[in-house]
Formats: sequence, structure tokens, C-alpha cells
Amino acid sequence: MPKTLADLRSRRWFSASDMRAFAHRQRTQQMGLRREDVLDKPIVAIVNTWSDLSPCHAHLRERAESVKRGVLMAGGYPFELPAMSLGEVMVKPTTMLYRNFLAMEVEELLRSLPIDGAVLLAGCDKTTPGTLMGAISMGLPSIFCPAGPMLNDRHQGKTVGAGTHTRMFWDEMQAGKIGPAEWVHLESRMTRSPGTCNTMGTASTMTSMTEALGLSLPGSTSIPAMDSAHTRMATACGERIVQMIWDDLTPQRILTRGSFMNAVAVQMALGGSTNAAVHIIALARRAGIELTLDDLDAMSRRIPVIANLFPSGDRLMEDFYYAGGLPALMNVIAHELRLSELTVTGKSVGDNLRGREVLDAEVIRPLTQPVSQGGTLAVLRGNLAPEGAVMKASAANPKFFKHRGRALVFDSQPQMQAAMLDADLDVDENTVLVLRNAGPVGAPGMPEWGGLPIPKKLLQQGVRDMLRLSDARMSGTHYGSCVLHISPESAVGGPLALVRTGDTIAIDIEARSLELLVDEQEIARRRAAWVAPVQPYTRGFTKLYQQHVTQAHEGCDFDFLQGAAPTPEPVIY
Repeated sequence: MPKTLADLRSRRWFSASDMRAFAHRQRTQQMGLRREDVLDKPIVAIVNTWSDLSPCHAHLRERAESVKRGVLMAGGYPFELPAMSLGEVMVKPTTMLYRNFLAMEVEELLRSLPIDGAVLLAGCDKTTPGTLMGAISMGLPSIFCPAGPMLNDRHQGKTVGAGTHTRMFWDEMQAGKIGPAEWVHLESRMTRSPGTCNTMGTASTMTSMTEALGLSLPGSTSIPAMDSAHTRMATACGERIVQMIWDDLTPQRILTRGSFMNAVAVQMALGGSTNAAVHIIALARRAGIELTLDDLDAMSRRIPVIANLFPSGDRLMEDFYYAGGLPALMNVIAHELRLSELTVTGKSVGDNLRGREVLDAEVIRPLTQPVSQGGTLAVLRGNLAPEGAVMKASAANPKFFKHRGRALVFDSQPQMQAAMLDADLDVDENTVLVLRNAGPVGAPGMPEWGGLPIPKKLLQQGVRDMLRLSDARMSGTHYGSCVLHISPESAVGGPLALVRTGDTIAIDIEARSLELLVDEQEIARRRAAWVAPVQPYTRGFTKLYQQHVTQAHEGCDFDFLQGAAPTPEPVIY
């Protein structure tokens, strides 16, 4: 049922005639507001993940002003609430350690303050799932306003994007193909404007999946951050949230198993980041919806990669925008979508897609001319990954789709990095590089260490890919034959902890298998002798994280935050 003024949640703070409500109204007037601003209008929170150390979100202070304009135009009253920014490159040891922190912050911001609905300003990798997880758990009408991708760049006549080319050029410099002057030049050019990575990395994967879920405006995902259309879109978000409040259009009304399967279908068609396998499961669990790695694998087998975007293709998000953006891509795979699902527009997915056609078939390919036939994601299982592991097949070398090799094992990331420079390292291109103690508990925070570097001596021989295994994640902008998210992780006693240098490891992508070819009795002996690594964290958020984080196949959320059970509203006194 539509809400009336008397139904607004914020009225609990402002409408009574007692001393406490008097004090609430008094304090808003202290800031220059009029009495009627909080008494006669819905209150909108603009949750802003801007910071001076988050280049992806450097423009979000200005976009917040645009959102405010839209809220005021629609008859609401906006309040901007800062939240943890989580700029991907700067935050150490990894933003993933703090995704759940941001989710808790958003949920408690919305719960503890007189808020009727929220606009979520975010976009860099973990900020999208983090803000959404909090908003889903709080249950207020919410709309996601994506930060938008940075502008394209060119180098020596070729398209250059963030993340993917950083790794490419680094390998070429290690191999002696790029000199210091060119390296310095690239440093100043490759990321030439505010906005998220312009490849199909984790940022654009997650904002695209959010749009497919129905939680952001149609076509908003791919608008470049510095395009004037982005400012207009932010204003539209502010305008739309006010009507969503009156309509009581909450995430619970939008999120269904069907909407999550739409998001998964989009991930596969885009060649999206492997990180989505963790985040989308966490989001589904917050909404009380069953979603597993098997659902993702099944969708990947059905839908080829049709977005010609790095790292699976050779174009960037600005090109995707000009080609029609996500609505155009979704029309190509409409036969796989649940078109009747509700969205923040108040209309169905099908209604939103009507008339949105592909404008450049080289960027958004027809199903008959996919970028990759192999599918985006392969979920592997076996005695090395009983609960699953993932591989971005569309960005891997097919020569490693069925492979056996000798393991070279590293117990820490610093140990591995030092070994990569060793000219005498016992390694060749068929060796399987293994990194452990890099999972949610072990690292901690499951950092993006899974794109293990190629040993320098092999780079100099022309090798550019090897089979690499870890319980870590990998940047969505990266590429290569990397098996990730091995679960359970080594730090809690998963089988990866038992691998030794010299063991044979076998992978078969078609069979979806990952096996340690060691006698079961030997594995049992190793397990009996295994000792958990000592963790140095005895206090603070990291200690809490290690005690309560779930494993990769479960979404790496906190065990006490999953599920749709309601939390009581605060007492107003």
C-alpha cells in the first residue's frame, strides 16, 4: 500500500509533541533547516563513499549535490551521510577485509537515524556490494547511483585501460621490452580521469549486476563518470527515490531468485570479474535467497561472453556506453532473463529494456559471434577444492584447460614475490604455481593476490601465462590461467594446506575438476601433522573478521549478518 505522511519512519523522530521530538526539530533548525523541512517531507539519506584518497569516487561530492537537487525537486529532504570509501588501490591489506565493515556501517547509519529511504553513491569494487548488503539488511527503499567508469586512453595507437594494461606493461618491462621513460609516461596517462576502472573489472561487473538486479536506473552503469549524462543520472536517482519511499518500494520487493539469476546471466555475458562469485552470493544471503556456485557455473555453460571488453576482449566501458550499454546487452540475452521482475523504476525488467538496441555489434556481439565460446566462469571441484574454486575461463589460455604439472608452493605473498626474481628458480612454463594462506582468514581478508606473477626468468623467455592456484582472489581487471577462491582455505585446514612442492596437480576445465594426485594415505598423514598458522591479530576489527567471516563459497560475509531476520527499530526516547 502507498505510504502517507503519517507512515514515514522519520515521523517517529520529528512528529511527536514531547520533549524528545522538540529537541530533534530544534537541532535541525540549529543547522538552518525550517520546521516543515523535516515534518512535511520524506527524509532521504545520500550515503556517500567519497574521499580524497579514493580516485574512483573523486567526483562523488559533486554528484551528491546533483542527487540533493533531485530529492528537493521531488518534494523530499536530503541529508548526506559519509561512509567508508574503500578506494581499491590505496586501502591495505585489502578492501575485501573492510567490505563487511562498510555493510555494517550503512545498515547502522540507516537504522540509527531518521531516514525514510536512501541513495547509495558508490562504484569502486567493494563499495557496491558493501553498500547494497547494508541497505538490503536495513530494508528501506534504496536506489544505487553508480560512480561510473573513467575515460579511455590510447598508447601508441592502441586502446589502453586501467588494471589490465598495468599488468601487461609490467610484464613487458620485466622482460626488458619497455624502458624507464615509457614506464613513467604510462604512469601519468593510463588513468586519466576520476571514475572506476574502465575495463570489465570488479567495479563495472558489480554495478552492472546491480542494474540487472533492478536496484539502479536502466543504462546508468556504463555512463562515464565525467560525462554530463552522469550528472543528470544522479539527479534522476534523487528524484526517483522520493517516489520509491511513497510506494514503499524496498529491496525486499525487488530481490527474488529470478532477479539474482538475471544478475548472474549478465555477469556471464559480460565476461565479468571472478570477484562477483563472492559478492553476489553474499548479497543473496542477505536477502534470504538461495544462490550457489553451481548456479553460476550452470549459467556460464549456457551464456557465452558477448561483451568485447578487456580483459576478455579489447574494448573499454566508454565504448560499451556508446554501443547501448547494459540494456542493449540484456536485450541480446533476453531469452535467459526473467523479464517480469520488478525494478526501482516501478516497472519490470522487460518494460525497461523495450527499445534499447545494440548500436555497435563489434562491442556487444550477437550470440552467433561471441567473444569467447568457453564461458566466463568455471567452478572446479575435487580433492583440492571440496567446496569449489573458480577460474575465469574467458581470460585464460586454453592450453591450460586440461593440464598436469609439478607444484611449486609458496606459503606467503612476500615469499612468492621474492622467488619470482630468482634467476635459479626451479620452474618452467608447465609448473603449477601455488600460493596459500591468502584466503579470508589466512591473509586476512582474501586479497587480490591470485594473479600470481610469472617468474622473471620465464618472462624473459617469452612466457606470458602459467597455471596458478590460490585461495586468494584476483583483480577483475587481470587475466591468465588462475584458479582462485579455493575453498575451504588453507588457513582453516583446507586441502591446499597439504600440497607440497613436487606434487602433481591436474586440472580439467571441461570436467570441472581440480585434483591433487597424491595417495590418500599420504594426504591423511600430512593432515595429521598439519598445524594451523599463528595469527598475529589479537584485537580490533581484523580479529572480529577472522572469528566470524564465512568461506569464499558462502560469500565471505559475517556469519551473524546473513539472513533476512529483522532487527528491531531503535527506541525513541
